Amino acid sequence: MLAERGLWVDHVTVWRWVQRYAPELQRRLCRHLKPTSDSWRVDETYIRIKGKWRYLYRAVDSTGATLDFLLSAKQDAAAAKRFLAKALGQQNHPAPRVINTDGHAAYPPAIAQLKSEGTLDSGCQHRPVPYLNNVLEQDHRAIKRRVNASQGFRSFWAAWRTLAGYEVIHMIHKGQACCSEVGAKVGLLHRFIVGMFGIEV
Repeated sequence: MLAERGLWVDHVTVWRWVQRYAPELQRRLCRHLKPTSDSWRVDETYIRIKGKWRYLYRAVDSTGATLDFLLSAKQDAAAAKRFLAKALGQQNHPAPRVINTDGHAAYPPAIAQLKSEGTLDSGCQHRPVPYLNNVLEQDHRAIKRRVNASQGFRSFWAAWRTLAGYEVIHMIHKGQACCSEVGAKVGLLHRFIVGMFGIEV
């Protein structure tokens, strides 16, 4: 797209833009997000970083809207708790009425600890029913396609920033932002994104 406009940019420059602006884009998008439902689907998928498998925790609601995500070096109760606490701290979605997981052993103790600490409402139901997570499994594919196209990551924090960019763009494409709709044309998405930075086009 840059070449079509007479601009020649090295791929390293584009990578640096992603590292600098993806986290900022994620931060600015939060206040533009539409409300989500109180039925959560939580799961993790594998991401290869520097030859080792790491874990991308993700949550969507019953309609497939992304709630939150977290890259973790480990797949255990501490990581599950950290991710759920992060998701519960977001302001753009209500507290969950039910949290559905795939049955992984890390989630019950994490949820129990959050309830005992008062971070999660004691009435929230934990439902370990794998087939109900199909909407999340399908949503993983959009992120994994971009990860596979990038041919892997060389550092954890570079992966974290890049994945933040992937997730944000995916949310905008899904129509989760107040001024974006599913299937919107590239020009409209471009105007929405630059508008978040206060740039007139």
